[in-house]
Amino acid sequence: MNGTEKPKPEEIFGMMRKMMGGVPSAIEKAAKVDEGLLYEHLRSRQYAMPPEGALDEEARTLIYLASALAAGSAACIQAMANKAKMQGIPAAKVIETLHIVRFALATKVIGESEPVFDALREMQK
Repeated sequence: MNGTEKPKPEEIFGMMRKMMGGVPSAIEKAAKVDEGLLYEHLRSRQYAMPPEGALDEEARTLIYLASALAAGSAACIQAMANKAKMQGIPAAKVIETLHIVRFALATKVIGESEPVFDALREMQK
């Protein structure tokens, strides 16, 4: 394959299996109905996580896991849990990532509750 040929979907899936231990079923299904979605997804991954990027793969996986948890994306959570396992990321780092996400979401609830706090203060007058 030269630099101008697109990899075939099965080649992309093979790369995903090697990196993450599997292919998310939504990605496989998307490729069957619109192969362009698969290529766009691959392009977006390369944009977000270029080979010459500043972060190492472990940091990228933990950030991606945290984002997936915060967004509630079950498929991405599963994919990143698999990837963390394949990369041998220590359990303590994964658990700390979970704690950070939990804290961020708890902080979000408090931050978004400001109108409620204002109303409660008015009710207490």
